[in-house]
Amino acid sequence: MTKRLTTIDLLRRHSLPSLVQGQLEEMILAGSLTPGSQLTEIPLSLQLGVSRGPVREAFRGLEEKGLVRVEKNRGVFVRTISPVEADQIYEVRVALELLVVAKLAADPGRLAQAKFDALLDKAERMASKGDFAACHACNVEFHDHLVQGTGNAALLDTYRRLVGELSLFRHRAHARIRDASSLRASVADHRAILSAILAGDAAAARRRIRRHVEASRSRTQRLLAAAGTSKD
Repeated sequence: MTKRLTTIDLLRRHSLPSLVQGQLEEMILAGSLTPGSQLTEIPLSLQLGVSRGPVREAFRGLEEKGLVRVEKNRGVFVRTISPVEADQIYEVRVALELLVVAKLAADPGRLAQAKFDALLDKAERMASKGDFAACHACNVEFHDHLVQGTGNAALLDTYRRLVGELSLFRHRAHARIRDASSLRASVADHRAILSAILAGDAAAARRRIRRHVEASRSRTQRLLAAAGTSKD
């Protein structure tokens, strides 16, 4: 009975296409639907237990978010992000992250430290196990919580689109070389960034977030280079 009420409650708050889009987005960002793979309405509608209409509408939403590309007379494909495109996205991400930490350091009381500590502890456990998917999810959640803390909805929407696109790129890199050291480095960076924000040290927070994002870009590019992926 509870499950049925929960489903009804969800449908009251969201349209069926938006729920389908959310499910497909999760599958793409988790790597279940890999970059370059074709998405077809019938198998997905059967898998999700819906008609083809909501799936078709979800495709349009995913295209707007930059997660799929629609090719005329060919179909819908999970978008593949090239190294060049990723560099450009990282450049924008640096600017956004600098803005975020500066705003938060000016008012660190808006962050719930206990929630961040629990999240970082979980990320550390996943990193020690070499669980790329779980650790990456924790890392994305960490940054997302920071951006949410600014209270700027436009900033959050823009940031989430960038992160979604970069997730497609990272999946390509880590699918080729499983470098667990990058997971541990990210967690350590996050602890240092959070510490600077909570101390109200905007200069240190900006310095650390810039170094963190640049290191993430360099690590991912090195992974692809080592795997022999072209940069065009």
